[in-house]
Amino acid sequence: MIPDKNLKYSKDHEWIKVDGETAIVGITNYAQVQLGDIVYVELPDVGMQADKDEAICAVESVKTAADIIAPLSGEVLEVNEALEDNPELINEDPYTAWIMKIQMADIAEIESLLSEDEYADFCENEG
Repeated sequence: MIPDKNLKYSKDHEWIKVDGETAIVGITNYAQVQLGDIVYVELPDVGMQADKDEAICAVESVKTAADIIAPLSGEVLEVNEALEDNPELINEDPYTAWIMKIQMADIAEIESLLSEDEYADFCENEG
């Protein structure tokens, strides 16, 4: 469960892998540990507009429900349908169990995201 060194992170605990103009989005290990056993993932609709810093979908665990906040603006191109029947994939390896792919509307928004070290410091100070 080692994240890719090229990932970016949001302060809402999403990881982002940039592939050209597409952003692959999932939740971090920190987030899945805080949530506990994930029992349901509400995926966004393909074609939906994601607005940076706005709720786009949700995950539910045995402890709570949490919104997934869009880390970037753009159009949802694809969702990980495997999570509909197997939401626990996020607990098993949150860095391969991506939630959605977004066609970025503004690549410059990447600059507002955190590096791995910045995210680690953020999590340390949040606890």
